[in-house]
Amino acid sequence: MCLAVPMKLTTRDDLVGVAEIDGVKREVSVMLVPDARAGDWVLIHAGYAIGTVDEREARETLALLAELAGGPESG
Repeated sequence: MCLAVPMKLTTRDDLVGVAEIDGVKREVSVMLVPDARAGDWVLIHAGYAIGTVDEREARETLALLAELAGGPESG
């Protein structure tokens, strides 16, 4: 089973961007989401942005993941 985590794309430079969640920033490949822009929510899997989601869906997904982990809501 694969898991993609929603993160907010904070910067983008051609095929590389920086995505952030809860203050943690990661450099990610954005080659699979050519229309994604800084400020968009993207699904990150293994260092790649593989899709985009709206903020509501991102926050709902993060809340479900936090519930499964038994921790506070992320976002």
